[in-house]
Amino acid sequence: MRHLLGIEGWRRDELESLLDRAKAHLPGGPDATHLLRGKVVANLFFEDSTRTRTSFHMAAKGLGASVLNWTHTGSSVSKGETLLDTARNIEATGPVAIVMRHRSSGAPHLVAKHVKCAVINAGDGTHEHPSQALLDAFTLRQRWGALDGRTVLIVGDVLHSRVARSNLLCLKALGARVVVCAPPTLIPPGLEALGAEVTHNLDAQLPHADAVMCLRLQLERQEQAFLPSTREYARLFGLNVAREERMKADAVVMHPGPINRGVELAPAVADGPRSVILEQVSNGVAVRRAILEVCAA
Repeated sequence: MRHLLGIEGWRRDELESLLDRAKAHLPGGPDATHLLRGKVVANLFFEDSTRTRTSFHMAAKGLGASVLNWTHTGSSVSKGETLLDTARNIEATGPVAIVMRHRSSGAPHLVAKHVKCAVINAGDGTHEHPSQALLDAFTLRQRWGALDGRTVLIVGDVLHSRVARSNLLCLKALGARVVVCAPPTLIPPGLEALGAEVTHNLDAQLPHADAVMCLRLQLERQEQAFLPSTREYARLFGLNVAREERMKADAVVMHPGPINRGVELAPAVADGPRSVILEQVSNGVAVRRAILEVCAA
């Protein structure tokens, strides 16, 4: 049993081994329903989710597990039940793993200290989203073979993004150069210490990137006025058709979803030939099968 609380703490060889394992879980791969047959995986989602919750559900079912899908809506949380009491009561039903999303950074780490089953972080506050980073890295490895020497440009609301932190750690560990681009108000301190190059000029960086990963502008997390307007953000940092034309001929466009169309990405770019957004979603099932296999089987 092993937790996946973040990318931090995983060595390059461990990350590569997990990504190699995910290849066997792509459609058409060998039957894997014996790996978790007769076992239960519990999805605890204190925040809404489409892609992550659905793909963890599909991943667990593909390994032969039963799935307990818990959401805060309609639960005893509304009656004041604490996070730890909820987690302990869910654990008492017998899952081999708890897949957890929570609005508070560090919540899965707290739960992991008080339960005996594996805990997999499906996104905690603005901290980390390790399975997203792994599926993003897997998607790029499928195209490139390796990430060494490649440049990934991460654009957008880095300050509020758990995806950005996990991707920075994962991509750097796998040999990529990571450039982060955002308005100064949406750049958290300390990114350079994690190995990122920081810029505020998207147009200057686009011709050098092998992949452009656009992040959702998280207005629901922005309690202060970080931007004059979404229109101004789109003008300076949105990936539109004109900007797409400045990219390398074989460069790809990524987004963890959900997309604010016309803000981070023009619809023609999001749905265009460079986009690997739906590949990311599809690959997410295979990668999350590999995560469950490594952590819980």
